Amino acid sequence: MVILTLNCGSSSAKYQVYDWDKQEVLGVGLIERITQPMSNIEHKSKGKDEFVAEKACPTHKEAIEWIMETLVDEKIGCITDLSDVKAVGHRIVHGGEKFTKSAIVDDQVLADLEAVSPLAPLHNPGGITGIRAAQEVLPQVPQAIILDTAWHQTMPASSYMYALPYDWYENFNVRRYGFHGSSYVYTSKRAAVLLGKEAKDTNVIICHIGNGSSMCAVKDGCCYDTTMGMTPLEGLIMGTRCGDIDPAIVPYMMEKKGLSAQEIDTVMNKKSGILGITEKFIDRRDVYKGYNEGDERSKLALEMEAYRVKKYIGSYMAAIGRTDAIVFTAGVGEMNPVYRAEMLSGLESLGIKLDPEKNSASITRNAETCISADDSPIKVFVIPTDEELVMTEDTYALVEGTYDVHTNFTYTFQHREYVNKARAEALEGNIAKNPALAKVVVKL
Repeated sequence: MVILTLNCGSSSAKYQVYDWDKQEVLGVGLIERITQPMSNIEHKSKGKDEFVAEKACPTHKEAIEWIMETLVDEKIGCITDLSDVKAVGHRIVHGGEKFTKSAIVDDQVLADLEAVSPLAPLHNPGGITGIRAAQEVLPQVPQAIILDTAWHQTMPASSYMYALPYDWYENFNVRRYGFHGSSYVYTSKRAAVLLGKEAKDTNVIICHIGNGSSMCAVKDGCCYDTTMGMTPLEGLIMGTRCGDIDPAIVPYMMEKKGLSAQEIDTVMNKKSGILGITEKFIDRRDVYKGYNEGDERSKLALEMEAYRVKKYIGSYMAAIGRTDAIVFTAGVGEMNPVYRAEMLSGLESLGIKLDPEKNSASITRNAETCISADDSPIKVFVIPTDEELVMTEDTYALVEGTYDVHTNFTYTFQHREYVNKARAEALEGNIAKNPALAKVVVKL
């Protein structure tokens, strides 16, 4: 069975084609600048050169059609006919309280998604548009939704409620929801494998550090708390998002600068975070370069971001009790040893001891590594995330009728024998360039 997964944003569409029978990725790609005068595609099929092109995509429908044309193209495609695609899985950012797990799309599901769209006005509309576009292009193919918020539905009320008027929760759905759910499903299950435990017996703290960053406290294999809140704005310092601030700053600055509610929301979401501090950088690679060159704003941004993570690690350890491991994932978490070192510095008294040489060697998205000292009571892992695989597995199980919530369901990557073929092949090249990497790769 060939499964297509789509991750549609407001102006983009990321996709992957997966052969379930062979357990391998056939093709991946991304279309950006949808709705703008000219869109661009980057596509890569297994065993073929990368394809890059431009074309007008006024809506997601044209973008989805372009994806389908690319997939079956004789020179650059990865399947012979669209009839090969037997199911489509869609990433949806916000499911509110309505969705506690992935689901097959029908008219009621679409209506329910529309109803919760006000909770994620920048994210959900693109996902819903992607579903409708895929339905038009592949009308006979089952469509599934995989929701970022579903993983977090196990949080107790003491974690997800805000100390605000209770009727705001009852009438307006104001509560913590959390995001990056598919990433936490994958990394929490893989952490259990690396620890040699059942998922239900593990307590871990996961740091998903990328342009959008969050953390998750996992107790007994389930989400106990997370840093993002009703929206992805709360919590850690991010590329352009401010994360935690004193709420009184909002009306204060609205009055001082004459800002509207929409304008202050734009500032906090798109002009704050790393960009707000440095006034020029979003990408942590630029911040790291500036840090090394003595740029004071870059140094401040790195130190602030690391300190925020460190504070959450301490509070989450207090919340979940026994902690088996700290896990780093996503772009910065997987690829930048300096950020990891700063985020864990001074935590030795809590049982977290980083090995500097192991940490420095771990720069790859193709292997799971252990970077803690041999005598560290708490392990520190770097686990490259695989949200697309979670989407694919949920979609397959839904079509086959075997799917259930993650506590009653076993993913292929929960087995010790699981191997990501593409990553295993790429790892050889990584080790050739960085021989020290071989010493920190976790071998099961």
